Amino acid sequence: MARLVGRRLLFAAPVLLVVTFGVFAIAAASPFDPVKAYAGTAALGADAETLARLRENLGVDQPFTSRWWHWVTAAVTGDLGHSSVLRQPVAQVIGERLAWSTLLCAVAFAVAVLAGTVLGVLAARRPGSPLDRAVTALAYSLEAAPVFWLALLVVWLFALHLGVLPAGGLTDTASEQVTAAQVARHLVLPAGVLSVSQLPWFILYVRQGVGDALAEDPVRGARARGVSERRVLLGHALRSGLLPVLTLVGSRVPELITGALLVESVFSWPGIAAATVQAATAVDFPLLAALTTLATAAVLAGNLLADLLYGLFDPRVTFDDM
Repeated sequence: MARLVGRRLLFAAPVLLVVTFGVFAIAAASPFDPVKAYAGTAALGADAETLARLRENLGVDQPFTSRWWHWVTAAVTGDLGHSSVLRQPVAQVIGERLAWSTLLCAVAFAVAVLAGTVLGVLAARRPGSPLDRAVTALAYSLEAAPVFWLALLVVWLFALHLGVLPAGGLTDTASEQVTAAQVARHLVLPAGVLSVSQLPWFILYVRQGVGDALAEDPVRGARARGVSERRVLLGHALRSGLLPVLTLVGSRVPELITGALLVESVFSWPGIAAATVQAATAVDFPLLAALTTLATAAVLAGNLLADLLYGLFDPRVTFDDM
Protein backbone atom coordinates (compact mmCIF):
# COMPACT_ATOMS: atom_id res chain seq x y z
CA MET A 1 0.00 0.00 0.00
CA ALA A 2 2.80 2.43 0.88
CA ARG A 3 4.49 1.83 -2.47
CA LEU A 4 1.22 2.53 -4.30
CA VAL A 5 0.72 5.79 -2.39
CA GLY A 6 4.32 6.78 -3.06
CA ARG A 7 4.01 6.12 -6.79
CA ARG A 8 0.81 8.13 -7.00
CA LEU A 9 2.38 11.06 -5.14
CA LEU A 10 5.31 11.06 -7.57
CA PHE A 11 2.84 10.98 -10.45
CA ALA A 12 0.77 13.79 -8.94
CA ALA A 13 3.61 16.32 -8.86
CA PRO A 14 4.11 16.66 -12.66
CA VAL A 15 0.34 16.52 -13.21
CA LEU A 16 -0.19 19.47 -10.89
CA LEU A 17 2.62 21.39 -12.58
CA VAL A 18 1.11 20.84 -16.01
CA VAL A 19 -2.37 21.78 -14.82
CA THR A 20 -1.24 25.03 -13.20
CA PHE A 21 0.83 25.92 -16.27
CA GLY A 22 -2.26 25.40 -18.41
CA VAL A 23 -4.30 27.64 -16.10
CA PHE A 24 -1.82 30.51 -16.45
CA ALA A 25 -1.61 30.01 -20.23
CA ILE A 26 -5.39 30.00 -20.70
CA ALA A 27 -5.84 32.96 -18.36
CA ALA A 28 -3.20 34.92 -20.29
CA ALA A 29 -5.08 34.27 -23.53
CA SER A 30 -8.39 35.30 -22.00
CA PRO A 31 -10.04 38.50 -23.30
CA PHE A 32 -10.74 39.62 -19.72
CA ASP A 33 -8.38 42.29 -18.38
CA PRO A 34 -7.39 41.66 -14.73
CA VAL A 35 -6.43 45.32 -14.26
CA LYS A 36 -9.85 46.59 -15.29
CA ALA A 37 -11.52 43.92 -13.17
CA TYR A 38 -9.42 45.01 -10.19
CA ALA A 39 -10.01 48.75 -10.66
CA GLY A 40 -13.71 48.42 -11.51
CA THR A 41 -15.43 51.57 -12.73
CA ALA A 42 -12.36 53.63 -11.81
CA ALA A 43 -10.55 52.08 -14.78
CA LEU A 44 -12.94 53.83 -17.20
CA GLY A 45 -11.51 57.28 -16.46
CA ALA A 46 -7.91 56.25 -15.79
CA ASP A 47 -5.15 57.21 -18.20
CA ALA A 48 -2.74 54.76 -19.80
CA GLU A 49 0.07 55.60 -17.37
CA THR A 50 -2.08 54.83 -14.33
CA LEU A 51 -3.24 51.53 -15.83
CA ALA A 52 0.35 50.60 -16.69
CA ARG A 53 1.48 51.32 -13.13
CA LEU A 54 -1.39 49.28 -11.73
CA ARG A 55 -0.54 46.47 -14.13
CA GLU A 56 3.02 46.52 -12.82
CA ASN A 57 1.88 46.52 -9.18
CA LEU A 58 -0.35 43.50 -9.81
CA GLY A 59 2.47 41.72 -11.64
CA VAL A 60 0.44 41.09 -14.79
CA ASP A 61 2.85 43.00 -17.01
CA GLN A 62 5.22 40.02 -17.04
CA PRO A 63 4.98 36.99 -19.39
CA PHE A 64 2.66 34.30 -18.06
CA THR A 65 5.58 31.85 -17.82
CA SER A 66 7.32 34.17 -15.35
CA ARG A 67 4.11 34.60 -13.33
CA TRP A 68 3.58 30.84 -13.30
CA TRP A 69 7.11 30.05 -12.14
CA HIS A 70 6.96 32.73 -9.45
CA TRP A 71 3.66 31.29 -8.19
CA VAL A 72 4.95 27.69 -8.18
CA THR A 73 8.14 28.52 -6.28
CA ALA A 74 6.18 30.57 -3.74
CA ALA A 75 3.48 27.89 -3.38
CA VAL A 76 6.11 25.30 -2.42
CA THR A 77 6.88 27.41 0.64
CA GLY A 78 3.18 27.78 1.48
CA ASP A 79 2.63 31.21 -0.06
CA LEU A 80 -0.26 30.95 -2.51
CA GLY A 81 -0.20 34.63 -3.36
CA HIS A 82 -2.75 37.40 -2.97
CA SER A 83 -6.15 37.46 -4.63
CA SER A 84 -6.57 40.68 -6.58
CA VAL A 85 -10.35 40.38 -6.92
CA LEU A 86 -11.16 39.44 -3.31
CA ARG A 87 -8.34 41.57 -1.82
CA GLN A 88 -7.30 38.73 0.49
CA PRO A 89 -4.49 36.19 0.68
CA VAL A 90 -5.39 33.14 -1.39
CA ALA A 91 -4.80 30.82 1.57
CA GLN A 92 -7.34 32.82 3.59
CA VAL A 93 -9.88 32.76 0.76
CA ILE A 94 -9.64 28.98 0.51
CA GLY A 95 -9.53 28.46 4.26
CA GLU A 96 -12.76 30.40 4.83
CA ARG A 97 -14.68 28.51 2.14
CA LEU A 98 -13.19 25.03 1.86
CA ALA A 99 -14.81 23.66 5.01
CA TRP A 100 -18.32 24.52 3.80
CA SER A 101 -17.71 23.02 0.36
CA THR A 102 -16.27 19.89 1.97
CA LEU A 103 -19.31 19.58 4.25
CA LEU A 104 -21.68 19.90 1.30
CA CYS A 105 -19.83 17.36 -0.85
CA ALA A 106 -19.31 14.85 1.98
CA VAL A 107 -22.98 14.83 3.03
CA ALA A 108 -24.21 14.64 -0.56
CA PHE A 109 -21.79 11.84 -1.48
CA ALA A 110 -22.66 9.78 1.61
CA VAL A 111 -26.40 10.12 0.94
CA ALA A 112 -25.90 9.19 -2.73
CA VAL A 113 -23.89 6.06 -1.84
CA LEU A 114 -26.35 4.85 0.81
CA ALA A 115 -29.51 5.58 -1.18
CA GLY A 116 -28.00 4.23 -4.39
CA THR A 117 -26.96 1.00 -2.68
CA VAL A 118 -30.40 0.42 -1.15
CA LEU A 119 -32.30 1.16 -4.36
CA GLY A 120 -29.85 -0.84 -6.48
CA VAL A 121 -30.13 -3.90 -4.24
CA LEU A 122 -33.94 -3.71 -4.21
CA ALA A 123 -33.98 -3.53 -8.00
CA ALA A 124 -31.47 -6.38 -8.43
CA ARG A 125 -33.39 -8.82 -6.20
CA ARG A 126 -36.14 -9.31 -8.80
CA PRO A 127 -34.96 -8.32 -12.28
CA GLY A 128 -37.79 -7.24 -14.54
CA SER A 129 -40.23 -6.67 -11.68
CA PRO A 130 -42.28 -3.44 -11.44
CA LEU A 131 -39.93 -2.22 -8.70
CA ASP A 132 -36.89 -2.91 -10.88
CA ARG A 133 -38.40 -1.05 -13.82
CA ALA A 134 -39.46 1.86 -11.63
CA VAL A 135 -36.02 2.22 -10.01
CA THR A 136 -34.24 1.93 -13.36
CA ALA A 137 -36.54 4.49 -14.96
CA LEU A 138 -35.92 6.85 -12.03
CA ALA A 139 -32.16 6.45 -12.41
CA TYR A 140 -32.17 7.20 -16.14
CA SER A 141 -34.51 10.17 -15.65
CA LEU A 142 -32.30 11.69 -12.96
CA GLU A 143 -29.22 11.02 -15.07
CA ALA A 144 -30.66 13.20 -17.84
CA ALA A 145 -31.73 16.04 -15.51
CA PRO A 146 -29.26 18.98 -15.29
CA VAL A 147 -28.21 19.72 -11.74
CA PHE A 148 -29.00 23.44 -12.00
CA TRP A 149 -32.53 22.58 -13.21
CA LEU A 150 -33.04 20.30 -10.22
CA ALA A 151 -31.77 23.04 -7.92
CA LEU A 152 -34.17 25.64 -9.31
CA LEU A 153 -37.04 23.13 -9.15
CA VAL A 154 -36.55 22.33 -5.47
CA VAL A 155 -36.16 26.02 -4.63
CA TRP A 156 -39.52 26.72 -6.27
CA LEU A 157 -41.21 23.73 -4.61
CA PHE A 158 -39.83 23.62 -1.08
CA ALA A 159 -38.84 27.26 -0.52
CA LEU A 160 -41.28 29.35 -2.55
CA HIS A 161 -44.36 27.17 -2.93
CA LEU A 162 -44.39 25.16 0.31
CA GLY A 163 -42.17 27.43 2.39
CA VAL A 164 -40.78 24.57 4.49
CA LEU A 165 -37.07 25.05 3.79
CA PRO A 166 -34.84 28.08 3.21
CA ALA A 167 -33.97 28.98 -0.38
CA GLY A 168 -30.29 29.57 0.24
CA GLY A 169 -27.51 30.88 2.41
CA LEU A 170 -25.91 29.33 5.45
CA THR A 171 -28.04 30.80 8.25
CA ASP A 172 -31.30 32.69 8.68
CA THR A 173 -31.32 36.32 7.57
CA ALA A 174 -31.78 37.82 11.04
CA SER A 175 -29.29 35.47 12.71
CA GLU A 176 -26.09 36.99 14.12
CA GLN A 177 -24.26 33.70 14.67
CA VAL A 178 -23.84 30.36 12.94
CA THR A 179 -25.52 27.47 14.73
CA ALA A 180 -25.49 23.78 13.89
CA ALA A 181 -29.29 23.65 13.67
CA GLN A 182 -29.43 26.48 11.13
CA VAL A 183 -26.61 25.01 9.06
CA ALA A 184 -28.31 21.62 9.00
CA ARG A 185 -31.61 23.18 7.91
CA HIS A 186 -29.97 25.23 5.16
CA LEU A 187 -27.92 22.20 4.07
CA VAL A 188 -30.95 20.03 3.25
CA LEU A 189 -31.76 21.42 -0.20
CA PRO A 190 -28.23 21.88 -1.64
CA ALA A 191 -27.00 18.53 -0.29
CA GLY A 192 -30.18 16.82 -1.47
CA VAL A 193 -29.85 18.20 -5.00
CA LEU A 194 -26.16 17.32 -5.20
CA SER A 195 -26.78 13.78 -3.92
CA VAL A 196 -29.63 13.27 -6.40
CA SER A 197 -27.31 14.32 -9.23
CA GLN A 198 -24.88 11.55 -8.20
CA LEU A 199 -27.53 8.96 -7.36
CA PRO A 200 -28.23 7.40 -10.82
CA TRP A 201 -24.74 5.98 -11.31
CA PHE A 202 -24.70 4.28 -7.91
CA ILE A 203 -28.16 2.79 -8.49
CA LEU A 204 -27.21 1.39 -11.89
CA TYR A 205 -23.80 0.08 -10.79
CA VAL A 206 -25.18 -1.60 -7.68
CA ARG A 207 -28.11 -3.07 -9.60
CA GLN A 208 -25.80 -4.52 -12.26
CA GLY A 209 -23.18 -5.77 -9.81
CA VAL A 210 -25.59 -7.39 -7.36
CA GLY A 211 -27.67 -8.82 -10.22
CA ASP A 212 -24.59 -10.47 -11.75
CA ALA A 213 -23.52 -11.78 -8.35
CA LEU A 214 -26.92 -13.37 -7.72
CA ALA A 215 -26.54 -15.33 -10.96
CA GLU A 216 -23.10 -16.76 -10.05
CA ASP A 217 -22.54 -20.39 -9.06
CA PRO A 218 -21.54 -19.72 -5.41
CA VAL A 219 -24.82 -17.91 -4.80
CA ARG A 220 -26.80 -20.67 -6.51
CA GLY A 221 -25.00 -23.22 -4.37
CA ALA A 222 -25.80 -21.30 -1.19
CA ARG A 223 -29.46 -21.18 -2.15
CA ALA A 224 -29.41 -24.93 -2.91
CA ARG A 225 -27.99 -25.60 0.56
CA GLY A 226 -30.97 -23.81 2.08
CA VAL A 227 -29.19 -20.63 3.12
CA SER A 228 -31.70 -17.87 3.83
CA GLU A 229 -32.29 -15.27 1.13
CA ARG A 230 -31.20 -12.48 3.44
CA ARG A 231 -27.88 -14.18 4.16
CA VAL A 232 -27.37 -14.93 0.47
CA LEU A 233 -27.98 -11.30 -0.40
CA LEU A 234 -25.96 -9.67 2.37
CA GLY A 235 -23.21 -12.25 2.80
CA HIS A 236 -22.54 -13.26 -0.80
CA ALA A 237 -24.11 -11.12 -3.49
CA LEU A 238 -23.75 -7.73 -1.86
CA ARG A 239 -20.06 -8.13 -1.05
CA SER A 240 -19.00 -9.06 -4.59
CA GLY A 241 -21.67 -6.90 -6.21
CA LEU A 242 -20.39 -3.73 -4.55
CA LEU A 243 -16.83 -4.11 -5.81
CA PRO A 244 -17.51 -2.29 -9.11
CA VAL A 245 -19.04 0.56 -7.11
CA LEU A 246 -15.64 1.27 -5.57
CA THR A 247 -14.40 2.48 -8.95
CA LEU A 248 -17.08 5.16 -8.86
CA VAL A 249 -15.45 6.80 -5.85
CA GLY A 250 -12.71 8.19 -8.06
CA SER A 251 -14.61 8.69 -11.30
CA ARG A 252 -17.43 10.66 -9.68
CA VAL A 253 -15.17 13.21 -7.96
CA PRO A 254 -14.89 15.54 -11.01
CA GLU A 255 -18.67 15.45 -11.50
CA LEU A 256 -19.15 16.03 -7.78
CA ILE A 257 -16.93 19.13 -7.87
CA THR A 258 -18.66 20.51 -10.97
CA GLY A 259 -22.08 19.85 -9.51
CA ALA A 260 -21.07 21.44 -6.21
CA LEU A 261 -20.06 24.65 -8.01
CA LEU A 262 -23.47 24.89 -9.68
CA VAL A 263 -25.36 23.99 -6.51
CA GLU A 264 -23.42 26.48 -4.41
CA SER A 265 -24.15 29.21 -6.94
CA VAL A 266 -27.90 28.53 -6.97
CA PHE A 267 -28.25 28.24 -3.19
CA SER A 268 -25.72 30.98 -2.29
CA TRP A 269 -23.78 28.43 -0.27
CA PRO A 270 -20.58 30.06 1.08
CA GLY A 271 -18.19 27.57 -0.49
CA ILE A 272 -15.52 27.99 -3.12
CA ALA A 273 -17.98 28.37 -6.03
CA ALA A 274 -18.33 32.15 -5.76
CA ALA A 275 -14.56 32.51 -5.44
CA THR A 276 -14.06 30.31 -8.52
CA VAL A 277 -16.46 32.35 -10.64
CA GLN A 278 -14.93 35.66 -9.52
CA ALA A 279 -11.41 34.38 -10.12
CA ALA A 280 -12.30 33.20 -13.62
CA THR A 281 -14.06 36.40 -14.72
CA ALA A 282 -11.39 38.66 -13.20
CA VAL A 283 -8.45 36.49 -14.41
CA ASP A 284 -7.13 36.30 -10.86
CA PHE A 285 -4.02 34.22 -11.60
CA PRO A 286 -3.01 33.16 -8.04
CA LEU A 287 -6.55 32.26 -6.98
CA LEU A 288 -7.30 30.46 -10.25
CA ALA A 289 -4.13 28.39 -9.95
CA ALA A 290 -4.78 27.50 -6.30
CA LEU A 291 -8.40 26.48 -6.88
CA THR A 292 -7.51 24.43 -9.97
CA THR A 293 -4.70 22.73 -8.09
CA LEU A 294 -7.09 21.95 -5.26
CA ALA A 295 -9.66 20.44 -7.64
CA THR A 296 -6.99 18.39 -9.43
CA ALA A 297 -5.62 17.12 -6.12
CA ALA A 298 -9.16 16.09 -5.09
CA VAL A 299 -9.57 14.10 -8.32
CA LEU A 300 -6.20 12.37 -7.86
CA ALA A 301 -7.03 11.62 -4.21
CA GLY A 302 -10.38 10.16 -5.26
CA ASN A 303 -8.73 7.84 -7.76
CA LEU A 304 -6.18 6.75 -5.15
CA LEU A 305 -8.94 6.10 -2.61
CA ALA A 306 -10.83 3.97 -5.14
CA ASP A 307 -7.74 1.86 -5.83
CA LEU A 308 -6.99 1.44 -2.13
CA LEU A 309 -10.56 0.34 -1.39
CA TYR A 310 -10.49 -2.09 -4.30
CA GLY A 311 -7.21 -3.58 -3.09
CA LEU A 312 -8.52 -3.94 0.45
CA PHE A 313 -11.89 -5.50 -0.38
CA ASP A 314 -11.08 -7.63 -3.43
CA PRO A 315 -8.78 -10.55 -2.51
CA ARG A 316 -8.05 -11.15 -6.19
CA VAL A 317 -6.29 -7.79 -6.50
CA THR A 318 -2.96 -6.90 -4.87
CA PHE A 319 -1.44 -3.47 -4.48
CA ASP A 320 1.63 -4.58 -6.42
CA ASP A 321 -0.55 -5.11 -9.50
CA MET A 322 -1.76 -1.51 -9.48
